[in-house]
Amino acid sequence: MTIKHLLKLCFLIFIFSCNNDKTLTKIEGKRIEINEDIASDSAIEDYIKPYRENVNKNLDSVISYAPQTYSKSDGELNTAIGNLMADAVFEESNTIFQKRTGKTIDFVLLNHGGIRSIISNGNLTSRTAYEVMPFENSVVVVALKGEQVMEMMEYLSRAKRPHPVSKQLQLTLGKDFEFKSATVNGKPIDENTIYHVATNDYLYSGGDRMVFFHPNDSLYVLDYKIRNVLIDYFKKYDTINPQKDNRFIKLSN
Repeated sequence: MTIKHLLKLCFLIFIFSCNNDKTLTKIEGKRIEINEDIASDSAIEDYIKPYRENVNKNLDSVISYAPQTYSKSDGELNTAIGNLMADAVFEESNTIFQKRTGKTIDFVLLNHGGIRSIISNGNLTSRTAYEVMPFENSVVVVALKGEQVMEMMEYLSRAKRPHPVSKQLQLTLGKDFEFKSATVNGKPIDENTIYHVATNDYLYSGGDRMVFFHPNDSLYVLDYKIRNVLIDYFKKYDTINPQKDNRFIKLSN
């Protein structure tokens, strides 16, 4: 018998010789607060330091410039930062979608609550994109019938919030936010036409009560995170210049 087999046999004898009548009667624990009073482990700090420095270097490299500060609260139904995000998703995702399917995205719909930070005046970095979109949301394209797109328009009129939509869509509301009309690429929405709408996987799954994405004709998963969209978009432009425009129109009378 080898030493290995002997040790295994001794272990089995020990296990079976234990008193199996013992039962668990109580579990005790205490809350350990994690705060600045806990001393750091210098060995661990030294190990992760080069990785942290490399990550910070990549995150803080300047990739574009913002001539002013943009906030999601700077408009009633239309914000510059929301327009930027929706237009960036259209521009960066449409190229991928066309290569894979030969089709074109008709427009983009995102959610106002998904904008998690302002874009401050000054240099833009990858960290900026992480601050604006810290979630793991990715782009999906959904093929919807025109009648579902009309449901979407009704939802947007009831929401009374500046949910970002790309410039291909124009929505007109009455003075009391009632739905009046909508066009996609300058044409009225046809209930019998299939529209390819880009959004994120959170909204596709019903987030913000956007249930109109189901049922659908087709779903295309691009495996493209929204924040990576922003990073790629920033890298393409020396200076961004988003504007509020007329993609949402609210009539005064």
